[in-house]
Amino acid sequence: MLDFEALSKAIGRQTVLCVGDLMLDEFVYGEVSRISPEAPAPVIAVQRSESNIGGAGNVARNAAALGANCIFVGLIGDDATGEILKAALTKEARIEPQLITDPDRPTTRKVRFVSEHFSTHMLRADWEQAGPASAEIEQKLIDCILSQLPRADIVLLSDYAKGVLTPRVIRTVIDAAKARGTRIIVDPKNLNFETYRGATLLTPNRKEFAEATRSRAGTEAEIAVAADEAMRLVDCEALLVTQSEHGMTLIPRHGHAIHVPAHQVKVRDVSGAGDTVAAVIAVLLAAGADWEVALRSANAAAAVAVSKKGTATVSLAELRRRLLPEASLAAEEKIVVAPDDLASRLMEWREQGLRVGFTNGCFDILHPGHVKVITEARANCDRLIVGLNSDASVKRLKGEDRPVQNERARAEVLAALEAVDLVAIFEEDTPLKLISQIKPTVLIKGGDYTREQVVGHEVVEANGGEVILVNILPGFSTTSLVARARNGK
Repeated sequence: MLDFEALSKAIGRQTVLCVGDLMLDEFVYGEVSRISPEAPAPVIAVQRSESNIGGAGNVARNAAALGANCIFVGLIGDDATGEILKAALTKEARIEPQLITDPDRPTTRKVRFVSEHFSTHMLRADWEQAGPASAEIEQKLIDCILSQLPRADIVLLSDYAKGVLTPRVIRTVIDAAKARGTRIIVDPKNLNFETYRGATLLTPNRKEFAEATRSRAGTEAEIAVAADEAMRLVDCEALLVTQSEHGMTLIPRHGHAIHVPAHQVKVRDVSGAGDTVAAVIAVLLAAGADWEVALRSANAAAAVAVSKKGTATVSLAELRRRLLPEASLAAEEKIVVAPDDLASRLMEWREQGLRVGFTNGCFDILHPGHVKVITEARANCDRLIVGLNSDASVKRLKGEDRPVQNERARAEVLAALEAVDLVAIFEEDTPLKLISQIKPTVLIKGGDYTREQVVGHEVVEANGGEVILVNILPGFSTTSLVARARNGK
């Protein structure tokens, strides 16, 4: 689970150097109610239009929308479209544009005609010259990028195959970044992944990945096998394969593949969703997140992006609402005591393909040690259920003078934490019965336990789940807190 206050501060200190193909995305919206008398083509009655910074520029906008600083290096033509893009980028508070002008090519422009009623793209018109930049322009790009590299915490190459990211530009940037110890994220277009040799992470979609690796890529297992071979060839740390409605699969070079299902949303427009994914991954990795947290955040951000019309950005607040949908619930709405209520929540989450986590305790006096375990537990799942010992259970375990707070009070304090999605009170001395009902994907306990000591580990592992032990915060104990309070210390 992300500490969004700390994350916001960390992101604000990061600078992303984004390099890639800039374009102007225009959307013309209208209604279609007749066929042209001149030809068998639909007539769109235009109602409105809008334009956005597109291509790699949208990657930069997404990085800035999250709160990061972004240096953007791109290419424009000596034309009106280029001037529009230059002016638009200059107005973006957190983007510093470094644009090279090529008088021999037009600025890339894409106009999409969209049926307002059906939210369907009817036609796209492109103005572009997709060939590689000339040697002179290529050198200007390289000089500009290398001059900005010392300021970057991470480099993001957004390749739309429009001429900016030539093999020489790619090779020079990756080698220079690696020499500085700076990570490189690549949203690739070239199906020869060796072009990006040495990059930290490649983020192809499934079609690109299948063609590049000459594999079916039809299942998670097939993706993992093909990715493992590809990573050895291109010397990268990880591959992220985006699969639209089928979610995303991240395969790190060292470790197990991680798959996250797509969030269930009403898709309005998929334009630029890949830009959002690349930007979120880059920004969160730069801010110190691990692979899994960055992956789950990017997956959630993609859901937000496709639910909007046009080329969209995602803010940190929107990402928080998507990752923590239960956070806005009142505490009492998160507390369940009836088995049927728990079963209905579980069914809903299972149908969405969510990873359900479980941890438990008495939580008599909530302290920072508890909060750390709960927060880290949430980072390992999509929904976290906290099992809470009832008053009678605590009394049997801790003595006649415990608990200090009754079960309802303890449950409400736990439920007030945004990391907690559900609190389930149990009467038994151990949560084994509750764990058997939930069958969590992941069972989380503090590192003061061993795997064999964790109640329910057999149940979880028998159902294909895993047990995770998280580091505890030393120096905190409810028993010692109670003792000090009673002794007046």
